[in-house]
Amino acid sequence: MATEAVLPRITPKAEEPSTVKLLTVRQLMWLKFTRSRPAVYSGLFLILLYFSALFAQFIAPYGVRTTHAEYVGARPNSFHLWEANGQFHGRPFVYAMQPSVDPKTFTKIYKPLTDKIYPVRFFAKGEPYKLWGLIPTDRHLFQVDAPAKLFVLGTDSQGRDLFSRIFFGAQVSLTVGLIGVVLSLVIGSFAGIVGGYYGGVVDNILQRAIEVLLAFPQIPLWLALAAALPPNWSSITVYFGITIVLSIVNWGGLARQMRAKVLALRDRDYVTAARYANCSDMRIITRHLFPNTISHVVVIATLSIPNMILGETALSFLGLGIRPPMTSWGVLLSEAQHVRVLLQQPWLITPALFVIATVIAFNFLGDGLRDAADPFAE
Repeated sequence: MATEAVLPRITPKAEEPSTVKLLTVRQLMWLKFTRSRPAVYSGLFLILLYFSALFAQFIAPYGVRTTHAEYVGARPNSFHLWEANGQFHGRPFVYAMQPSVDPKTFTKIYKPLTDKIYPVRFFAKGEPYKLWGLIPTDRHLFQVDAPAKLFVLGTDSQGRDLFSRIFFGAQVSLTVGLIGVVLSLVIGSFAGIVGGYYGGVVDNILQRAIEVLLAFPQIPLWLALAAALPPNWSSITVYFGITIVLSIVNWGGLARQMRAKVLALRDRDYVTAARYANCSDMRIITRHLFPNTISHVVVIATLSIPNMILGETALSFLGLGIRPPMTSWGVLLSEAQHVRVLLQQPWLITPALFVIATVIAFNFLGDGLRDAADPFAE
């Protein structure tokens, strides 16, 4: 009798439940921000720009007040890799320049002397300085041996290296934006939160004050407040005075926006629960209302810094802002406001390119932060 083979019964394994990793709100915000390439690249550019301003004394080959009397209004004498005969050099070099006068236009010109090359030395010794006013050193990012000169962006009407002055000017123009925005955020956030939370007479007084402030045309108000600064003030005092002026002018818009946010938040359940729990007004404001407006404040701050930079540049360009011997991008542009300078020395408008690039980068960064602040929006 044939026996049938008994096959073992195979029971299917129970499928393991798939695990889904949940992201926090901060992780969602960061993920959405990194998807915006213009915002990411703009953020990296601004970090590099502020880092360069922080180490301007090291990056600049010459001091901010160093003059080269023989090279007044000299054209850019930048790096070369090929000699005049076509020979390639792996190490950058420059030519020495010989001053002369153009017989047709009677303007001063500088002819390169191609018979000898001067290699660019990196991390070399140059003019001594104190890094951040504390560390004495004489190391610079790049230098060349005498008699050659390295003018990456040319010189101004007094023979000062424009490349060096742009980075020294960035220390003033970029920090004016940061300090001014911090002051504006403090004033605007306080006024907006207090007015939105308490309402009534307090809100009416604050709103009428903001309306009076916003009723004035911005540029004439800037000029009036800047002109009120005493002319005998030192450069540092004028610097902080301009910062305060810009802060006073620009806090009204933020206060209006913060008031609207607080009006929408003060009737939420967690705020009502805090009131029933006998929490003080200060605790409700600092622990419940203000933390929920941080993302909006960061976005407004990012978008306000370009306005501060443009304000300082405009005031300094008109001679009412930062004054020599201090240097800012506005001071550098004020030296290029004559038609003769634009025709004969067009490289003096190079600081305008830095202003434009910085403003555009801040706008892109602000747009990215604004989208990331609401990670659940499509």
